[in-house]
Amino acid sequence: MELPLLIGIALILALLIKTFLIQAFSIPSDSMQNTLQRGDRVLVDKLTPWFGSEPERGEVVVFHDPGGWLEDTAAPKPNVAQKFLSFIGLMPSSEEKDLIKRVIAVGGDTVECKENGPVTVNGKALDEKSFIFPGNTPCNDKPFGPIKVGEGRIFVMGDHRQNSLDSRYHQELPGQGTVSNDEVVGRAIVVAWPVGRWATLPIPSTFDQPGLNAAAAIAPAALGVAGALPLVFWRRRRLTAGRTAG
Repeated sequence: MELPLLIGIALILALLIKTFLIQAFSIPSDSMQNTLQRGDRVLVDKLTPWFGSEPERGEVVVFHDPGGWLEDTAAPKPNVAQKFLSFIGLMPSSEEKDLIKRVIAVGGDTVECKENGPVTVNGKALDEKSFIFPGNTPCNDKPFGPIKVGEGRIFVMGDHRQNSLDSRYHQELPGQGTVSNDEVVGRAIVVAWPVGRWATLPIPSTFDQPGLNAAAAIAPAALGVAGALPLVFWRRRRLTAGRTAG
């Protein structure tokens, strides 16, 4: 009697973990090489979005097809056992139309890339040597921008730039190829399989460079002006009062 109960509890726990905490995904293409290889299994953090966390620049994220990105891609047909294991989270789903890319810009950012030039975010050039595919250019196959990313949306690109149909190639769609934060499943945090490929997926240091956040760069100046205005008006009133009294 205990064995069926234990199996039932284990299945429920697996389903809860997959729904709210961590889910495994299989990499179906070469668009994220060399960071991710076709056939890699990654673990995706689904917990932090429940607490209001939003995608950040440099993160590798899994997201649902926003519409029109995978319309020509045929999904494989799993058998009954594969469907069940995918449902409870013990096997990556092969039916869901999900994509995995790197976040380059977030809501409020202006992103651009001219031919032979680097990708720039809010006027700051990104140094992408550590993660784009060797021999690739940042965007020579598809220069773009400037694009103003709407609030609550992200602009994504694959690390294998010349083999990635990312935000650059869907600018005719609503949002100019950007993806709604609501479509994001979570952040890929670990390459879990195969064992020899185990690795974490940190945010590259170029996304931490000073001044990249346009809002943060503007805010101190705005606060300074706001703080100075009362002093200016006070001084003018004193000078005016002095001239009137004299």
